[in-house]
Amino acid sequence: MGFFDTDNDIVSANPLPPLAERLRPSSLDDYIGQKHLVGEGSVIRRMIESGNVSSFILWGPPGVGKTTLARIIANTTKSAFFTLSAVTAGVKDVRDILDKCKADATNVFTIGRPILFIDEIHRFNKSQQDSLLGAVERGTVTLIGATTENPSFEVIRPLLSRAQVYTLKPLEKAELEALLEHALKHDEVLSKRDVVVESTSALFRFSGGDARKLLNILDLLEQSTGHGEKLVISDAKVTETLQENPAAYDKGGEMHYDIISAFIKSIRGSDPDAAVYWLARMIAGGEDPVFIARRMAILAAEDIGLANPNALLLANATFDIIHKIGMPEGRIPLSECAIYLANSPKSNSAYMAIDAALALVEQTGDLPVPLHIRNAPTQLMKELGYSEGYKYAHDYPGNFVQQQFLPSEIEGKRLWHACSNPAEDKLEQLRKSRWKR
Repeated sequence: MGFFDTDNDIVSANPLPPLAERLRPSSLDDYIGQKHLVGEGSVIRRMIESGNVSSFILWGPPGVGKTTLARIIANTTKSAFFTLSAVTAGVKDVRDILDKCKADATNVFTIGRPILFIDEIHRFNKSQQDSLLGAVERGTVTLIGATTENPSFEVIRPLLSRAQVYTLKPLEKAELEALLEHALKHDEVLSKRDVVVESTSALFRFSGGDARKLLNILDLLEQSTGHGEKLVISDAKVTETLQENPAAYDKGGEMHYDIISAFIKSIRGSDPDAAVYWLARMIAGGEDPVFIARRMAILAAEDIGLANPNALLLANATFDIIHKIGMPEGRIPLSECAIYLANSPKSNSAYMAIDAALALVEQTGDLPVPLHIRNAPTQLMKELGYSEGYKYAHDYPGNFVQQQFLPSEIEGKRLWHACSNPAEDKLEQLRKSRWKR
């Protein structure tokens, strides 16, 4: 039922849904982005085309199409589609949905196995995740999970072994351009407006690779422009509009990635004041303190490393104590750790060394282990020369003796290069005194 305004025009009691919902694609042909997963010949497209969809978890930032992709899979394979939000669902809700999936498996009107889509699956605790294992194992249901957090940290190992993880990426500029063009041409509201696109840098910058965010900004621009006016999309207009309503592009805390990036870069840049400011922004915005602590642990190894190994110990202790005391008290160890990391000397030599080593492994393949450092638990192995000639370091002065440890093909290859800081200067001097070759 409608209601009347002063001009006796009927105003709908059911306004149009947001632009992002109006433009939600229903097929892969309209889906923008993630070509590595849904492009021709890609893994998820092949699943859909074969009708044999395995359980998997979609990992990526907000607004890149996780929920939409799950719905498209269900529509295309003609599968029953059930959804749960890990934010509100409990173990009983999971079991109730699984019972419905079992019942639907015999429904003659559906073809594919029922699909259970769980949004924010990283928020499920161990018991909730355990309750899914049997149904996934038996094939009662195809599980599609969505998460913005690293599944290897937040999803239990038995479930990870039953569900492949696929990473979704923020939309690139060309994909954002395609989305903008699609919205202006095909949306039932925007297609009827007189639109002038003057510049898009600010629109794409504020979107940050997030399709939903871009469409929300367009929606806001359209709603803030009178129907008799020309709808102008320009850097100045976007910036002006978002300054008037900054929440329009941060609904639900979607600046999560921007602020954690600023936080990490502030610590890496040794600015404790900026680090504490961005930490406060995250705490005030309701960010998960475990996420913050985990990112500081990663940074301690990646950006401080051997320049101050105690940084990793403190970051790990912070990660541990956050689990024990929670918030709001947890803000204090988080602040202590952030300030300590920001003031620590910096080195990425360990990070660079392992990446160089992985690149070398990919380049050289499975080179054989030198015989003298192989394990020799049997007589046959000893007869074959395993462990023969190995020099036990503790039998030599200073617990060191030169011998070959790398495969012969890459003997002498340098992978770790010390950064210039007091701690690593000592390590480099020690390395040079030992390895004089």
